[in-house]
Amino acid sequence: MIDYKISPIPSLPKGGWGDLRKKNGFTLLEIIIVLTLVALILGLSTIYFAAFLPTAKFNATAREISALIRHARSLAVMNRQMQNVVFDLDGKTYGFEGQDGKSIPSPILIMIADPANGETLHGKYRFVFHPSGGMEGGTIFLTGGRKKLRIDLDPITGAVMIKN
Repeated sequence: MIDYKISPIPSLPKGGWGDLRKKNGFTLLEIIIVLTLVALILGLSTIYFAAFLPTAKFNATAREISALIRHARSLAVMNRQMQNVVFDLDGKTYGFEGQDGKSIPSPILIMIADPANGETLHGKYRFVFHPSGGMEGGTIFLTGGRKKLRIDLDPITGAVMIKN
């Protein structure tokens, strides 16, 4: 004869079926609230960081110009040959003479102050770097929005300094 055992019906938790539902996970309402908060924070942070983008481009352009000038001086000394860096103020480009120039972002304006020729706002301007380490040229002024700075060049040592 086969002996069948009947198992008792499990009893409900003390709080009823509601306690079982709370332990299973998040409700749809909780997920929607969290996603809404995440979207709000991301939206506000995008607006906040977008204000820094023009300033970052401005500072990057100033660093790139000063790096090119330092590189031209180093090449002149190392190769014992004059190097020229040309700024096309109308075309908004700069680079080594005879090579394609790097473009200057549109909101940035450049002016070059030369002790011998005064201020230059249009046309082409050439910085000449000698094998001795010296250079011919002026001071570069950059303006972009509310930010202004200048790149000072020492004609004797060829040192480059960015100043606000």
